[in-house]
Amino acid sequence: MRILIIGTGGVGAAAARIARRRDFFESCLLADYDPKRPEALVAELGDPRFTAARIDASDADAVAALIVEQGVTHVLNAVDPRFVMPIFTGTTAAGATYLDMAMSLSRPHPVRPYSETGVKLGDEQFARDEELRERGILALCGIGVEPGLSDVFARYAEDELFDEIDELGVRDGANLTVDGYDFAPSFSIWTTIEECLNPPVVFERDRGWYTTEPFSEPEVFDFPEGIGPVECVNVEHEEVLLMPRWTKARRVTFKYGLGDEFIDVLKTLHKLGLDRTDPVDVKGVRVSPRDVVAAVLPDPATLGDRMHGKTCAGVLVTGRAKDGSPKRVYLYHVADNQETMARDGSQAVVWQTAINPVVALELLATGAWSGAGVLGPEAFDAKPFLELLAAPEPVGYASPWGIDDRTHELG
Repeated sequence: MRILIIGTGGVGAAAARIARRRDFFESCLLADYDPKRPEALVAELGDPRFTAARIDASDADAVAALIVEQGVTHVLNAVDPRFVMPIFTGTTAAGATYLDMAMSLSRPHPVRPYSETGVKLGDEQFARDEELRERGILALCGIGVEPGLSDVFARYAEDELFDEIDELGVRDGANLTVDGYDFAPSFSIWTTIEECLNPPVVFERDRGWYTTEPFSEPEVFDFPEGIGPVECVNVEHEEVLLMPRWTKARRVTFKYGLGDEFIDVLKTLHKLGLDRTDPVDVKGVRVSPRDVVAAVLPDPATLGDRMHGKTCAGVLVTGRAKDGSPKRVYLYHVADNQETMARDGSQAVVWQTAINPVVALELLATGAWSGAGVLGPEAFDAKPFLELLAAPEPVGYASPWGIDDRTHELG
């Protein structure tokens, strides 16, 4: 396996640091628009399997050319979602296996954005499914943590724990703080704005996909391992577009624990037009307002040594157990910033995202996972993934996950 990681920001760098401890791949090329970033990361890693290159992720032809030139077999897209389609297009044109952690962008319904879907997350990629299946090329989409591990949990719940699933409710929350900053997002603000200000999508089996208002249906969710209660709200996310394709769940939702301050900031950015991606003229210079917001905030990848706390990703599954009795469980994974910094020098949110595509790459390398077409994590057997993730090193990745039985909440 010859891997290309495109993007060496927080997630891409964390993936490389995690992969360094594994022996399933022959080489890993780290590429970025700014060549200094992958060069510095290669120097840090000190492993001859890792090399650096420059790439323009917006240029599909350049992506394809680099893949062919370097004999790359697998490409991990670790940049923000606006570059999904050129990387996806270039990778599949070159015949390599493609992986990403966020799917092609959505566009709201032009008339009824808060009741009907327009172009959904991933639609542009799923439009290529038949072609890729015919060519025998795999595009494994949404294999971060959310989407990604959350989708693996959904597959595991349906196969191993439940006979019928009424709802798959993805719930994400944290108690992270950052010293010295009143406002410092722990993940890409560009991506966060995209997720949180677009109309959230909900799926119901008898209705299909539909949308609601941003930040709708708030609920307080009690997260495990000391994180505690966090108010969560509806947010647009890939799981709602992926899980219904490979599970029989009657309803799928995604709610994110943002907090009042974060929601107020996002609403203000929207009111001021600072969430826009189309360039505006500023004294003769064309700039994207959202890029300006991202430029003035701290890089999430640099915040690890000032960050404290834990982040939790998981799925609340409600339905009927294999014996027919009512059942509700929360399948989850927690990353502690102190542990991820000590282990890999990466803050908890980006580390928790990055570990999952590395596990998936190893499963593809060993043949435990295989396929063709545009597939989500739900399309694969969950048990090998969860076993490899949790098993102690050097066999596995020593990152355990948990199941919290909440059947008592059903009354």
